[in-house]
Amino acid sequence: MQQLEILTNALEYIEKNLAAPIKTEQVAASCYCSKTSLENIFRSLQNISVHDYITRRRMTLAGRELFVHPNKRIIDIAMDFGYTSNEAFTRSFYQVWNCTPSEFRKKDHFAELFPKYVSYVQVGDGGIQMERKNVDISELYDLFAERKDCYLVYCDIRFLMRINDISRKAGDLAILEALNRMNAAASQEDYVFRIGADEFVMLTGSRDAAYAEQIVQKLLAQNGQPINYEGQEIPVTLYVGLMQSEQHFVCYRNLLNELYEKMLEKKKEMDEK
Repeated sequence: MQQLEILTNALEYIEKNLAAPIKTEQVAASCYCSKTSLENIFRSLQNISVHDYITRRRMTLAGRELFVHPNKRIIDIAMDFGYTSNEAFTRSFYQVWNCTPSEFRKKDHFAELFPKYVSYVQVGDGGIQMERKNVDISELYDLFAERKDCYLVYCDIRFLMRINDISRKAGDLAILEALNRMNAAASQEDYVFRIGADEFVMLTGSRDAAYAEQIVQKLLAQNGQPINYEGQEIPVTLYVGLMQSEQHFVCYRNLLNELYEKMLEKKKEMDEK
């Protein structure tokens, strides 16, 4: 339980200070633990270093700024997140989004690639264990309320652990590819968001089952298409399914639990084929 409390406190501290210079030592001090202990907790529960998590959150928010404020200078956005030069900002941005800030501004959709995590736990015989990593989607409450009975399309990456075994960077590229496929299949009215380690959801603006099924088929048609990692072609395949939203999903925990259950059903169905 102590590890979970430290992680929760660290994530809250990071979110409040993303626009300021943050060192791992400062995050650890805010949680009353050592830098080594904090790094070990992040790597065991988040599977990432503190520094890399901070960079990914900053670049995710920077991506939103680029998308929402197309006329804002890139250097001004860079400075908002503690960067003093376009070059340094571009390097960090490319590391996360695999494109430059200028190229990113040409995109038609934005979804948080690395949203703020909200972690839940499960108590077992071996003590506290992470059940799964969920994310904060509270800002979507109103949107879900407006789109009662609209369809949700969800996806999960098949064999992501195998891709991560090649390289964590390759795994990140596979996750970005899943997001790009979702965005490409979405219309202007559809909203894509991430709900876990490699799970994405599209909240459509449609109550038409045929429309949602068309999106599913577009995504399935791309299964097996590869990403390129250091000259190696790595195929990416998605589990894809759909469900209809309901009013009780304004409680996002209900939504997430239902989506995870549907994803497990879809995985079993696709794996049995």
